[in-house]
Amino acid sequence: MRNISLKIIKIKLKSVKILQFKKMEAIMKLFGTDGVRGEAGSFLSAEVAMKVAMAAGIYLKSSAVTNKILVGKDTRRSGYMIENAIVCGLTAVGYDVVEIGPMPTPAIAFITENMRCDAGIMISASHNSFEDNGIKFFDAHGDKFPTDVEKKIEDIYFNQEILNEAQAKGKSIGKAKRIDDVIGRYIVQLKNSFPVEMTLQGMRIVLDTANGAAYKVGPTVLEELGAEVIIMHNKPTGFNINEGCGALHTNELCENVIKYRADLGIALDGDADRLVVVDEKGEVVDGDQLLGALGLHLHQKKLLKGGGIVATVMSNQGLDDYMKSNGLKLFRSNVGDKHVLEIMKKEGINFGGEQSGHVIMHDFAKTGDGLVSALQVLALIIDKKGSASSLLRPFPLYPQKLININVKVKKPLKDIKGLDEKLAELESENIRHLIRYSGTENKLRILLEAKNEKIMNKKMDEMVEFFQKALNA
Repeated sequence: MRNISLKIIKIKLKSVKILQFKKMEAIMKLFGTDGVRGEAGSFLSAEVAMKVAMAAGIYLKSSAVTNKILVGKDTRRSGYMIENAIVCGLTAVGYDVVEIGPMPTPAIAFITENMRCDAGIMISASHNSFEDNGIKFFDAHGDKFPTDVEKKIEDIYFNQEILNEAQAKGKSIGKAKRIDDVIGRYIVQLKNSFPVEMTLQGMRIVLDTANGAAYKVGPTVLEELGAEVIIMHNKPTGFNINEGCGALHTNELCENVIKYRADLGIALDGDADRLVVVDEKGEVVDGDQLLGALGLHLHQKKLLKGGGIVATVMSNQGLDDYMKSNGLKLFRSNVGDKHVLEIMKKEGINFGGEQSGHVIMHDFAKTGDGLVSALQVLALIIDKKGSASSLLRPFPLYPQKLININVKVKKPLKDIKGLDEKLAELESENIRHLIRYSGTENKLRILLEAKNEKIMNKKMDEMVEFFQKALNA
């Protein structure tokens, strides 16, 4: 009788676990617009990181060549926890791991291919504050995993049977080693992207590394090329990444460009895959104007391939007009640098980016690289013998406004009552709109653009009020 009772209890417990698992599978989506990202220790726990690594390792095993996976990270304290969990998950399914410590995301893309690894993993939440962290994947060629591959990894993650069966045993368990000198390879790659006949001698640059992954490599590259560098926020503590600094917080950088009479200010984000440029007057250069200036410069130097550039649906109509006026095309992708890259490959284009500062110079980098992009901006300024303020704003922008609203739940936009009527009102006023949820945060992003700024601002106030009631009631 006792054995029967135990059996019944076990069956009940198993049923509860199955129900819990199915419920979690129904509500949980791992991958967003840029890998797996969330609050470290809650959404992105050590267990989740380990299982994601196992699932990725299982997927990659079928086409493994070298049986090595590279792992890097930015400067967040939680990177230690997640790194160890990832190493545990990969070695558990038989993969060998190469750990290289804090390095920019684009360095992971480059070194993965350079060291002939089957894949690369970057532990970073990019521009987010230190509480968050993330996991980004790169294939053997240094390209980010496409959405269909992420879906396959996600399916494996939720299949406990596959995870159990893939456990390595005995001599098939993987090993891990740490390499501390790969920074030199990346520095050489960066310097090779800068015209060999040029030098930064005589240029004064203020560099904000956001207490992030480029706190060593950024100043080193600029100084080796001859620049005088004033360095800001290059003392990471594990908790100060992006804190009041970097690409999202440029006030101090603007002030220091004026204070030190610098030729240029450069702000990176926490993993250095994006940049914001400040001209010699201490004013931030718009990301779309930067794309236009760089794109035309490449075209004039006969270095632009594909007859155009790629930007996203967020980019200003002024960029589109500027490209057309110079006989070039503007292709638009979904938001996210991997989507930009997909269109670039499809159209045979070697340059593109996002207005937020992700700039892809595909002849030199596999993904957005803040330092490669900064060097191309400097090359443009030197080549044209002008100032940043005169060269990096080659066309006027349509008035555009972007507001982020914090939301509790990402309710499908199609289910929001009255939204269709609101959008019809915008269109009747010739206001371009883009409304979407963030792929990495609980935020709704509202972008409006129009020639009449006064009407646009009025409509933005109305849209913000509408969504705050609809989503946070």
